[in-house]
This record gives sequence, C-alpha cells and structure tokens, in this order.
Amino acid sequence: MLRRAQHERKWGLSAAVAALLLSGPVSSAAPPPGPAERATGEALAGITRDNSQTNAVLATNPDAIMQARALDRMRRARGPLFGRPILIKDNIETADQPTTAGSLALADNATGRDAPIVRGLRAAGAVILGKTNLSEWANIRSTASISGWSAVGGQTRNPHDPARSPGGSSAGSGAAVAAGLVDLAIGTETDGSITGPAAFNGVVGLKPTVGLVSRAHIVPISHSQDTAGPMTRTVRDAALVLSAIAGNDPADPATAQADAHRSDYAATLDPNALQGVRIGVMRFDTGFSAGTDAVFEKALAALRAHGAILVEIPKSDFDPTIGADEHIVLMTELKADLATYLASAAPAVSARTLADLIAFNTAHADREMPLFGQESFVEAEKTKGLDDPAYIAARDRAKRHAGPEGIDRLLRENDVAVLIGPTRNPPR
Repeated sequence: MLRRAQHERKWGLSAAVAALLLSGPVSSAAPPPGPAERATGEALAGITRDNSQTNAVLATNPDAIMQARALDRMRRARGPLFGRPILIKDNIETADQPTTAGSLALADNATGRDAPIVRGLRAAGAVILGKTNLSEWANIRSTASISGWSAVGGQTRNPHDPARSPGGSSAGSGAAVAAGLVDLAIGTETDGSITGPAAFNGVVGLKPTVGLVSRAHIVPISHSQDTAGPMTRTVRDAALVLSAIAGNDPADPATAQADAHRSDYAATLDPNALQGVRIGVMRFDTGFSAGTDAVFEKALAALRAHGAILVEIPKSDFDPTIGADEHIVLMTELKADLATYLASAAPAVSARTLADLIAFNTAHADREMPLFGQESFVEAEKTKGLDDPAYIAARDRAKRHAGPEGIDRLLRENDVAVLIGPTRNPPR
C-alpha cells in the first residue's frame, strides 16, 4: 500500500488508475498506442514544434503520456472528455506541476494537489497536458501590467498577429486554443480575464456564474468575483468542460447550491433554443470600433434568423460609483485572499503574505519588475481587512448596483431573458 500511495503522489493519478499501472508484469512487446495516447502525443509534438510562435505554454506535464496510457488501459466506462488533452492556466493547482501564477516567488509551489476542477476534468477522462502562461498575478500587481507577460514565462503572443495583444490574464489559454495546440483549455476570470483573451484570440470563452465552479487551490484575487471557466474552439466543447468542472465543493462555500444548477450542458444544446427568446440589445455599448460593430450586426442578424426577438435597450447608465466600489473590493480581498492561499502553499515557498510578495519583488526587481511595478500590490497592502466598514459598504453597494439595480433591472424592465453586446474592441 505504501508503494502504491507513493506512485499515486508521484504521478498525480487516481487510486484506480494507479492500481492499474501497478497490477502485474508488463509485456516486453509494447502495444500500439491507444486513442488517448495518440491524441496526447500529437498535442505534445505540436507544442514542441509550434509553441515558440506564441509562447502560450509554460511547461508540459511530464506525466501526460503515462496518464494517457493509463486511460487507454482502463476497462470502465470512459468519460465525456476521454483522452482529450487540456491545458490549465498556471494559477490553478495540478498535482503534476508547480503552480506559479507567473511569479518567481511561487516557482517552487509544487503542492502535489489537484484543484477540485482538475479532479473533475480527470474524472471526465481528460489528460492534463500542462500549464499555460498568463498575465502575472492575473494582471493585479500593477495598473501598468502587460497582458500576457509573466516573469516565469515571458510574453505570450497573439497567434493571429504577434504584434497585437493576446489579452489577459488567461492569455496563454486563449492563444494555445487559437493556435491549434489544443482544443480545450481552462482560464480564470475576475474582471474580463476569460472573455477578453477569448475575444482577442477568436475562441469560445465562458465565465461561469460565481458559485458554480470551485475556486479551491486556485491563486486568488477576489472571492467576490473570481471563477474558472472553459476556453475552447467550439461551444459544445465549452459545454462539455463546464459539465466536468461544475459542482458543490465543501472547501468553497460559494458553491453550496452548485449541484442544483449543474447539468449535462452539452446534452441541452439545441439549434432551435432561440425561438421566441427575447434578447436585449445593448447598442449603447457599441461605437468604439467600426469593425467590431459590423461583426456585431452580423451576429444580431444570425440571432434573428434563428428565431430570437431582438429588443433595443435604451441607454441605461449604471451607478457611477460602481467602479470605485469594485476597486475597494478588489484591493481588500486581494490582500486577505492571497494570505489565505499562501498559508497552504508548498513548504518551499517563503512568501506567506502580500507584504512578503512585495519584498520578494523588490529584492528581485531586475527579473520581476523590468517592465512595470507593483503599485497595486502596495495599495492592497494598506487595506484594513474584511471587517473594515468601508470595505463592507463598498462591497454591498457594488453588488446592489451591478445586480438588482443594474443587470437584473435591465432584464426586468425590458422583459428580456438575456442581454447582448460586443465583448471587446479588436486587440491593439
């Protein structure tokens, strides 16, 4: 049993897969690769050949082929993602590799843990192929952060035009899918970090409702806004991935009702689903790019052709204080949530507080801060904690202005099921 447990920790496998690998002698004649191994080998070869064009992948999983072979040898029912390679943003823990958030301060953060969403992907049969580059600390270290740059991985490049931004902070996940290195990836979003790079790279990106997907063992910014989500080539693939990662997790109280909302999202995809659905068109949120507006009008025509009823939404300003309140929430929760995460980081990580990270960056400024500083970290360090009345008031106002008095009000007053608007301008 000890030997089996050691193998499980080494390879990051489930007990069932580890037992399979350890069960009896192996024939000297290697069998031909199965479908999971073939797909994984092809993806690894593609990364070796093409990753230099985008710098989207930080590191591949050295155990990916072993895990694919184990999946091929399994006799039980194969999951909906059987044998499909998937890349994970490097602020999400996997048992096979360190989790750095792009920072040298976490270079040795090998916790040996899978985040619950990674366990869900493995249970669905996916092969964890490796880690993607990202905007360091998910773009929260500095107001001058460069999207897609990290001290660990350097600069991610947009595969459509290397001179244009890949978006952030899930730049590597978006670029890897757009470049064809994988069909499936995971990103995280606090405020545009999935939808932004998905738009810039031309892939499908979905930020789930906060509380549908566990945030445990993911390097945080804000428990009010953080969530992980799929970045894929197709909507069906996004639905398959979401089904694998959604669900209750006792370690994340926000997910207490997740199972009640979880379903087989791919099975419910229906080309006739838009018949008679009222969609609110936020045309007041256009006009920033003629090219984007033209694409938006084509999308509206496609929705109308599929039976949707388009309802023009009059300009309806959100409360102007919402931005300032959100900033207070982000800065306050950053300090508190990072301290909670760092408390259980790998023993080799010396930083345990935001103050420790600030000191590390200062001591290693030549490698950590050659392009921008850490003024947001410094600002967050000055906050007074989650019991601060100013934080509580800002959090409550922001939630009210965004929800009951914001999006919910627009839906109600215009009798529409959803709102639609362009995601972003073209990348610059």
